[in-house]
Amino acid sequence: MKIYLILLLACFVFSSCKKDKVEVEPSALINLPADEGGEQTAQPYLSTDAPYGFYIYLPSGYNSNAEARFPLLVFLHGSGEKGNSSTNANTLDLVLRNGPPRLIQKKTWKPPYSTIVVSPQCHENWWDAKKVDALITYVSEHYRINKRRIYLTGLSMGGYGTFSYLTELGNAGQVAAAVPICGGGSNSKVKVCSAIPIWAFHGDADKTVLPQLSIDFVTAFNQQTPTPSIPALLTMYAGVG
Repeated sequence: MKIYLILLLACFVFSSCKKDKVEVEPSALINLPADEGGEQTAQPYLSTDAPYGFYIYLPSGYNSNAEARFPLLVFLHGSGEKGNSSTNANTLDLVLRNGPPRLIQKKTWKPPYSTIVVSPQCHENWWDAKKVDALITYVSEHYRINKRRIYLTGLSMGGYGTFSYLTELGNAGQVAAAVPICGGGSNSKVKVCSAIPIWAFHGDADKTVLPQLSIDFVTAFNQQTPTPSIPALLTMYAGVG
């Protein structure tokens, strides 16, 4: 799970925020109140106007500073965590199995900067890029989000969902940087997301989602013309399934 703390820091440092030049420690982040342990709450499907049910984590300093706007990290789960919390609210707890929501639940979430984390639950067969974007819009309208610092990550099915968001909405979407984990995407649509910093992760022994899918996407992204201003990165884990 340390990968998620690494990727979060990577997002902040690696991201160009689309239109801004890279800032290692921008004042908008370092001036946020320190996160000393916030609260993660459930919002079941259909209890709000959001297209998915979700867990949302608000860092400890969120309520004490009414002016601050916080970065947003959206985490898309894998296929084993799907469920419809409109019929059974407890089904939403499945999203706590992996990734940032799990770290938050275990009280081991210690990001470099205070960050709002949203972990939606897919109640359909697959992640829908437009609905993920609608969720981001909903959260941005109801919480104090720094709209220039919205980050997307996901694993397995969520990795595919992250790639799908990039290739369907890409530069026109709301995401400043993306970290797909053990997923795959459409190599023919890399130009759609040419301005977005991407860092993909995969285990080279993965038999469920072939690592070549991440390799091919990153290769296609970096070989496009004109060359992207920020090349996509790929980290492979030797012997990891």
